[in-house]
Amino acid sequence: MVYKSLANMTILIHFAFIVFVVAGGLLTIWRFKIIYLHVPAVAWGAAIEYFGWICPLTYLEDWFGLKAGISGPQTGFIDTYIMPIVYPPGINREMQYFTAGGLLAFNVAIWLLAWKRHIKRIRSRGVAKA
Repeated sequence: MVYKSLANMTILIHFAFIVFVVAGGLLTIWRFKIIYLHVPAVAWGAAIEYFGWICPLTYLEDWFGLKAGISGPQTGFIDTYIMPIVYPPGINREMQYFTAGGLLAFNVAIWLLAWKRHIKRIRSRGVAKA
């Protein structure tokens, strides 16, 4: 039971990281300093997709699952809704290249917008003090 819970927790952490990689750039518009966490996360996510690497969290999920005696498909919330997002069925190398490129393009656009807003805030503070 403990290993199954740990496997599920690892999958949820993995999912949360993926959400942060994909959409965390939007947080940089709100708090620019988040960019210091987001840029390396996007670089890691894009590298995983581009080079076809396996994320270490995947190995951890598998290890916990093995220890829990999980083999074959499960039918819980995580297995039904989260796993297909973390591990899309039928993904191939071309899709991974496209995903990496789209991820980078989307986030660079968001970062540029965040940078523009950040500079605007700095300038407005400087004018107010003068």
